[in-house]
Amino acid sequence: MLTSLLNYFHLSQPEINAIMLSLKVAVVSVIAALPFAIFIAWLLARKNFWGKSVLNGIIHLPLVLPPVVIGYLLLVTMGRNGVIGRHLLQWFDFSFGFSWYGAALASAIVSFPLVVRSIRLALEGVDFKLEQAARTLGASGIRTFFTITLPLSLPGILAGLILGFARSLGEFGSTITFVSNIPKVTQTIPLAMFSFIETPGAENAAARLCFIAILISLVSLLISEWLAKRAQKKLGQTDVRD
Repeated sequence: MLTSLLNYFHLSQPEINAIMLSLKVAVVSVIAALPFAIFIAWLLARKNFWGKSVLNGIIHLPLVLPPVVIGYLLLVTMGRNGVIGRHLLQWFDFSFGFSWYGAALASAIVSFPLVVRSIRLALEGVDFKLEQAARTLGASGIRTFFTITLPLSLPGILAGLILGFARSLGEFGSTITFVSNIPKVTQTIPLAMFSFIETPGAENAAARLCFIAILISLVSLLISEWLAKRAQKKLGQTDVRD
């Protein structure tokens, strides 16, 4: 259905392939990273331990490192001849290198800090007294988390997912370094635009993909902002400017 809709706007097949692959990579990357993001956010929001600042710094490194550095590190660790990648290929006949799985992995790492930060802020906004009351009534820590903490944090979690999705759509440096620019395999919207810009006569295709990328990202950010405001209202923290 989505492919038919894109065809209606007279997009070429390479453009459609790039859009569909970008959506698949972005969705898979945020869903795969979500359990780890919730766990790390919970640790940072609820626990005090030695090395917490170091862990927080490591988690946020992708925000300040050049994406090419992340791609290179993935290449030497998870590539087909990488420290871990060669064992995955040998034992499981599976490789992140030169596949859309690798693009999803790179996107997940780059967007991970945004997802963690959003979830952490949501967890910190949950009234700790509600959790204490549940524990007093006999609920276990796990049950309290899944029945009290997680539901109250849901708007922040969804906002983090959407932010991660939008960030994954725009990832370029780590993706092209790690999995190259292979049409229909690893060529997402940014990589397809890069190819079109370098191809004489393909400027219109690059412009169309640019417009679509802006549209998807803008809608994602608007939804994320709406969810954040909803979370504030739910917790009684509505900005007076609203």
